[in-house]
Amino acid sequence: MSPRSEPPPPVVVPEVLPPEPEPGPDTSSGGPRAGRVAFHPWSALALVVVDNLWNLPEFAVPALLAFTVPMAFITVFLAVFVAQRRRNQDSRGAAFWKAVFLGILAAIPTSITGTPVGLAMLAWAGIQHPWRK
Repeated sequence: MSPRSEPPPPVVVPEVLPPEPEPGPDTSSGGPRAGRVAFHPWSALALVVVDNLWNLPEFAVPALLAFTVPMAFITVFLAVFVAQRRRNQDSRGAAFWKAVFLGILAAIPTSITGTPVGLAMLAWAGIQHPWRK
């Protein structure tokens, strides 16, 4: 009887992967931007505050509407654009369109639109810690 020869075992090359990052406060299973809301809390707060600040001159002197409507839009637009770019890390285009949307809501010459929408967005975005990302 002759010894039986077996074929050599196949060569297995292990694949080395980089370590997985530990989940932080902004990350979840869907990636680094999965847990974020569309509007930063400061954007919603800017809408509520500016909408109510410009509301007083609108009711006191209705002739000032030609001044207060554009100023409310510009004020909210700038505040939201900066907050979305710096705090929410939005692209310029996304921050621009969000600022336009909230600016239009603030420019409507009554607080019926801006305040409830702003408060709802503030609650959605997290009213507890508006200074955090």
